[in-house]
Amino acid sequence: MAGLIAYGAHVPYHRLARADVAATLGTPPGRGTRAVAGYDEDTTSLAVEAARVALARDNLRPRVGQLFLATAAPAYLDKTNATAVHAALRLDEHVLAVDMAGSVRSGLGALVTAARSAVPTLAVLSDLRTGLPGGSDEVAGGDGAAAFVFGGHRNGAPVLAELLAHDTVSDEILDRWRLPGAPASRAWEERFAEEIYVSLADKALTAALDQAGLDRGAIDHLIVSGLHARACATVRRTAGARPEAAVPDLSGVIGNAGTAQPGLLLADVLDRAEPGEVIALVVLGDGAGVLLLRTTDALPAHRSTRPVAAQITAGSAPMPYATYLSWRGLLDREPPRRPDPEPPYAPPAHRRTAWKYGFVASRCEKCGTRHLPPDRVCTSCRSVDAMTDEPMEHVRGTVATFTVDRLAHTPSPPMLVVVVDYDGGGRFRCQLTDATEADAVIGARVEMTFRRTVTASGIHNYFWKARPLRTGETTEETHG
Repeated sequence: MAGLIAYGAHVPYHRLARADVAATLGTPPGRGTRAVAGYDEDTTSLAVEAARVALARDNLRPRVGQLFLATAAPAYLDKTNATAVHAALRLDEHVLAVDMAGSVRSGLGALVTAARSAVPTLAVLSDLRTGLPGGSDEVAGGDGAAAFVFGGHRNGAPVLAELLAHDTVSDEILDRWRLPGAPASRAWEERFAEEIYVSLADKALTAALDQAGLDRGAIDHLIVSGLHARACATVRRTAGARPEAAVPDLSGVIGNAGTAQPGLLLADVLDRAEPGEVIALVVLGDGAGVLLLRTTDALPAHRSTRPVAAQITAGSAPMPYATYLSWRGLLDREPPRRPDPEPPYAPPAHRRTAWKYGFVASRCEKCGTRHLPPDRVCTSCRSVDAMTDEPMEHVRGTVATFTVDRLAHTPSPPMLVVVVDYDGGGRFRCQLTDATEADAVIGARVEMTFRRTVTASGIHNYFWKARPLRTGETTEETHG
């Protein structure tokens, strides 16, 4: 039996209240909040966080054979973004890592391709939605990522949801577009594409149900996702499924995360679905696509370690609108009076990939001392080349001391720097993120997260930062 064997999602910690946007710009008042990626997050770092959750159990990392990263907002063009995700996850070097980028529909493509692959495949859907100030894309958008591993029972992991059928319909529709380099998307009047999408969704759903030998009344969870809000609402209402099967789109609390939205909604359903239930995922965008899944008895024991609902609950209080604009590069702040940051350099970065991307330390085989960063010579017993690799991404720690730096170069001053004593030994200095000055406290518990530290000379520098452990946001994980 082939199907889904693991999943995970990442909802950024920060929130923006739509009412604050309206109050600042004098636009009609909006309700609810949207999820906002941190100043040090992009679609690559979001993807890493979601994939870490998906691969947290069942020793899955050595089994992954392919990695697809789907996003409409890639951090790089020309250069493959999926390879940074591959490096951060410490996947085998023979794992194919490629981008499916440039359009919101790429998320559907990654899911369908992964579901049909002969080897265990990790599909990561990630997006960061930005619109012009006061526009509908800004207030209705959201940021986030979701990751799914498809395989079969022969891969040694239980199938959580069996793939029953899938179907796609493609159509060239000029309803939304963005030229390369443009800061925001443009959209045609919604009435133009609504009927087209409703018709295409009906065709794809009918074909998928026919393949599976099911009728519409058999659907227990109907997920409809896309950037055309009116079309999605109409499909949810007229698809023929039982009214109680329609899944809320979460737009009121996290917004619409574009490429990642179908993944976030699917992960949320899997967090609470019961065995034997049929899930219909309908994705609208330049056509329509449908995946039909049936949950198995293995799902309750192998759910995600970080439920979507828990991440939503653990979100921050609404941030100032001016801070959001600054993080998105729409409001220039005076930089600190210090030299501009230097970009990373390719040769040393490549030599230290395991440390820089995978956060792999070393431990002395003779005396047991842990070294961060890894070293050849033990600082305790002076043994040479007697080290073993020790991944640190899941190791938690305690803040030993901290600094609040108001002069350091950062898009979100002040910079919080902490010295962390890790469980099991080892000490390291790094930045504290998703935090305020009140979170920088000696004795505070932290965990590690993959972030973009700086962008200089057109180069993104990725590394690991600490973030506060918060109730409900994180849970213990099992790793192989």
